[in-house]
Amino acid sequence: MIYWDHAATTPPFDEVVDTMSEVMKKHYANPSALHRSGEAAAKLLRRAREVCAASLDVLPSELVFTSGATEGNNMAIKGSAMQYSSRGRHIITTGTEHPSVYECCKQLESLGWEVTYLPVDAAGVVDLDVLKEAVRKDTVLVSIMHVNNESGAIQPLADIGRIVKEVNSRTLFHVDGVQGFGKLPVAISEWQADLYSLSAHKFNGPRGMGVLYVKQGVQLFPLISGGSQENGLRAGTENVAGAVAMSKAMRLSQERQPELYARMMELRELLFQGIRKIPGLVLNSNELDAPHIIHFSYPGLRPEVMVHALEEMGMLISTKSACSSKLSEPSRVLLAMGKSMEVASSGIRISLGKEHQLGDAARFVEVLANACSKLRPIIEREGNRR
Repeated sequence: MIYWDHAATTPPFDEVVDTMSEVMKKHYANPSALHRSGEAAAKLLRRAREVCAASLDVLPSELVFTSGATEGNNMAIKGSAMQYSSRGRHIITTGTEHPSVYECCKQLESLGWEVTYLPVDAAGVVDLDVLKEAVRKDTVLVSIMHVNNESGAIQPLADIGRIVKEVNSRTLFHVDGVQGFGKLPVAISEWQADLYSLSAHKFNGPRGMGVLYVKQGVQLFPLISGGSQENGLRAGTENVAGAVAMSKAMRLSQERQPELYARMMELRELLFQGIRKIPGLVLNSNELDAPHIIHFSYPGLRPEVMVHALEEMGMLISTKSACSSKLSEPSRVLLAMGKSMEVASSGIRISLGKEHQLGDAARFVEVLANACSKLRPIIEREGNRR
């Protein structure tokens, strides 16, 4: 089996597994405890925060450890909304965000907040002029992802941050960085981002760990009450082993990012060429997108049929966001990009990782062509019935 679903989750680095195992065995004490074992755990936690901060070029005091990006996104959006409601009750996002942002905004709408969902063009990128018109005096937060988890579209974050701050310097800018870190350069300061969220299992780290950057001076309303951990923003005993393992994954991912990017670009070009040659397929990603995500459709075929067909041939792929892949609705992201209902209802996503080689990509194209040839009669029969 060849695993082509790294946008959903990645296999952890061997070094990360070893580190997490060692810390769990030797440093299991509560870092809030006053005895020497507790102090040793607290020291490890501080060091992990320093390593994560160095990877993002921010201050250690600006990082909050979370359980992943879903919690981080909710903390950023709801925490900002509740903390700064006196400034207004307006939020801006896009119609193509990950469910952890999109549904969070929908929930705030049900509580009386006004949310503007920016449109995107055919490439999945926001219109900066529309954004400029959307920012108002009462806009508390703008939340826009770095890389789209389905299409791979990259948003112009530096331009977005500049426009937001020029129109209203008090409006906070949140970036869901989940699909970008480790694949593309990260420049939080250049983007003028106030909030930035990550999930460790997307860059070969442990599942159940994440980090939220909160710019110095920005205050968030705590969503979890209790102890004073994480500067009072997230109560609960810290996951020391998870934090240390995540910090190692962040460091390794940042160090290896340029090399990984070059290899993924080579793989992606081979895959693009192969997909374009297969009759019936529609490529939804383009050359300007992130290097690790390739999205295409086979109109007329339910995507789960293709998933299972390729699985039988040794290829593991997905349809859309792992959080939405079991839902039968057409892709909200593809519809927002102006794709037809048929294209949006038959999307397939493959996502690359550190272990993929050119031979794997060539094999995938061969298997995909074979699968499409076998499935084409099904599509023709369905078309005749209509």
